[in-house]
Amino acid sequence: MSAGTVALEQPIAIRKHLVLGVLVLTIIASIFWIDSRYPALLKKLHTATTVKTKGPLTFDTVLPENPQAPLADRVGATFVNWLAANRVGMTFGFLFAAGVLSLLPSVRRNASSNRYRNVLFGTLRGVPLAVCSNCVAPIGQGLYDSGSSQESALATMLTSPTLNVVVLALVFALFPVQLAVLKIGLTLALLFLVLPRLAASAKRVPAIVSEAPLSVEDSWTSAAMYTATSFLKSLWYLLRTSLPLMLLAALLGALCIQLLPHNWVPTHVTFFGILLVSVIGTFLPVPMAFDVFASYIALRSGVPVPYVAAMLCTLGAYSVYSFLVTGRSISWKTAASVYAGVCATGILAAIATATVLHI
Repeated sequence: MSAGTVALEQPIAIRKHLVLGVLVLTIIASIFWIDSRYPALLKKLHTATTVKTKGPLTFDTVLPENPQAPLADRVGATFVNWLAANRVGMTFGFLFAAGVLSLLPSVRRNASSNRYRNVLFGTLRGVPLAVCSNCVAPIGQGLYDSGSSQESALATMLTSPTLNVVVLALVFALFPVQLAVLKIGLTLALLFLVLPRLAASAKRVPAIVSEAPLSVEDSWTSAAMYTATSFLKSLWYLLRTSLPLMLLAALLGALCIQLLPHNWVPTHVTFFGILLVSVIGTFLPVPMAFDVFASYIALRSGVPVPYVAAMLCTLGAYSVYSFLVTGRSISWKTAASVYAGVCATGILAAIATATVLHI
């Protein structure tokens, strides 16, 4: 049976469970989108050229990060600041993923064999989510474990931080239109050329949270109790499997950025430099839209445009946390392949910028 829940036995009970599950997801999403995420994104859009990044991985800081402090102190401060910056989005990610994991297995649907259609559905799901590559990772896990196809879950994970309409508006507002179009084109190529090929040879091994059948009487009270129990069981499953990975990713990201020199991006454009920027950009776990502003600050500071293009296409699209969750829930081969695919978009963007666009 699919992860996170067990099927209800009576059709009427199933319908009541679905109504309650949709209501729970709607409440969770509405509170996050209306009270937090979209107001914050729109504020950044209106003040785009004046937004600053106070930390190496965050817009704001709760602990000062002294560049002269010992490495352990700097890593610790970055770690705490990262957790503080992601607390709202990550809370939403786990709660929404738990709702998905407790709801979708009860929906009777035929899995599509058309991988391109699955990618399209995943893209349409991901665009409005408006969560970063870190906070969307539990949602991707919840989708996959609840029965969604691999390519659909991955498409949701990749499009939430990269193709959100407000984020795209920021890209067009801050960068030359050729660079913005190049970013979108390479992201779409990754989605519709790479993901379907990854899924073609994949073997699905769904996780199992509970196999015990549950008999539910045809009453709203019983359906509500089942929905609550299923939600909590799914949330616990996600927390015990992905929360430790989140802490590990935060530590690895903090360690990586603090080990790098202050001006780690090379001053001269070389293929090795492009590769370095792409690999590190794909690795770092940054908040929503941080990639756009970090790339803009780099451009304004005189960083060569090919490196800026590589940062814009990789930083924020994937992360070490996405990698860990994908490897844990789907396969390590798939996680590495997606990592390589995102790196390739950065390399291609840098090469195209230097040789074709001449920005």
